[in-house]
Amino acid sequence: MKKGLMGLVVAGALMVAPSGAMAAGGGVCALNGTANFTTPLGMTAKDFGYSFHGTLDNCGGSESGLTGTVSAGETFNGYPEPKPSGNGSCGSSKTSGVSFVQWSDGKTTIVDYDTTGAAAAVALTGTVLPSYKLTRTEPDGTVSTLTVTTTRYAGGYAGGPLAFEPPDPTACNGAGVATAGIQGLLGTGTQS
Repeated sequence: MKKGLMGLVVAGALMVAPSGAMAAGGGVCALNGTANFTTPLGMTAKDFGYSFHGTLDNCGGSESGLTGTVSAGETFNGYPEPKPSGNGSCGSSKTSGVSFVQWSDGKTTIVDYDTTGAAAAVALTGTVLPSYKLTRTEPDGTVSTLTVTTTRYAGGYAGGPLAFEPPDPTACNGAGVATAGIQGLLGTGTQS
């Protein structure tokens, strides 16, 4: 990440995180991932779906020494996750979804989130859900369920500044952006 962008990301993380978060048991990690769009993003706003997969590392605060994986719209232990959706273009967008964080110590955090994007800058805010029920249809037609429980930061928050980084920004004016890197900082914690 470029030095100037990193400075903006750090400053933004401090603005997005609720006051007192670190004292109340929170941390900040570097997020590095990829979003894949069902409808490529162009210059005209439209509805779209997407999936996301990323990693969390360089964590500080209560996550110091931990790493994690984040997914939205993929699978969790063989069960499909809900698909995030949004509306917008390369210039501006709003999305919402549910993401699942699996920490390296075996704990889990489920985040109900929203994002607001303007050009390359994306702000994520969310609340940590206590649990989420996933369902799947088995080959014999029966429906099975899996209730995933948050074991870190239940009832807390998540948020941070992110950067939208398509591999070819000129695609916004042509065929559209079907995939893009998402990098930044993600803060999680509980509020006192």
